[in-house]
Amino acid sequence: MAAVVIQRKWHTTAEVAEMLGFGLSKTKMLVLTGEIRSVKVGRNRRILPTWVDEYVERITAGAEGWAA
Repeated sequence: MAAVVIQRKWHTTAEVAEMLGFGLSKTKMLVLTGEIRSVKVGRNRRILPTWVDEYVERITAGAEGWAA
């Protein structure tokens, strides 16, 4: 019998904060202002991994011309 691995489909605000290296309050503000898309499930916010990627791509798009 093969083991079935279930991958997470979405993340909590706290998990996204950890992924991005931001504080929880900053991440919650980004969610509330719509900079990071989310859905409300009951009393909780959930964020799709692609929405986190979209946010990162959007904020790094202007930094491509910078040289170290």
